[in-house]
Amino acid sequence: MTESSTLTVALPKGRLGEQVYDMFERGGFPCPAIREENRRLIFENAEEGMRYFWAKPSDVAIYVERGAADLGVAGKDILLEYAPDIYEMLDLKVGKCRMAVAAMRGFDREDRRRTLRVATKFENIARRYYASLGRDIDIIHLNGSIEIAPILDLSDVIVDIVETGTTLKENNLEVVETILPVSARLIVNKAAYEFKRARIDRVLQALTEITEEKK
Repeated sequence: MTESSTLTVALPKGRLGEQVYDMFERGGFPCPAIREENRRLIFENAEEGMRYFWAKPSDVAIYVERGAADLGVAGKDILLEYAPDIYEMLDLKVGKCRMAVAAMRGFDREDRRRTLRVATKFENIARRYYASLGRDIDIIHLNGSIEIAPILDLSDVIVDIVETGTTLKENNLEVVETILPVSARLIVNKAAYEFKRARIDRVLQALTEITEEKK
């Protein structure tokens, strides 16, 4: 394979990225070096024309949008929050969770006498959601443990990703509204899709068949 035909794939670090790489491997796009114990940053299978690298989940879309990666896998939450200029090609049906509003048990979310204080790192999603409800909010941007904000009365509610809800329950919090379901999506750089469409479509077809098996 030539350099120009090599596909570079940005994978999110962690368990989700490992699940996704398994799908690529099953689909016929392996890179054995990624399974080895080493500190390499980029893994390449020149014969197959595949190159992979790990990235922070919130950075994957940036690599794809800017053309450092031809393809990548990002959560629907990241795509909605940052609206990168990419093609969203496929719901991979993994990394399933939900974007939700949570509050302390017993919180009266119908009380509109004052502005609702919302702690989140997903500012755009929260703003759009509450705008659709006609609710005035005060956004408090946090990057760390969002759950602690209502416990310390920094906020009334939080908007965050919820997977099992265990952390919420253990801290006397509960989901009061679900905003949207979230899962991992295959995304593609727009220029790469123009110049490498045949190869990208092969990947897309293989991954589509694998996701169909999950139904």
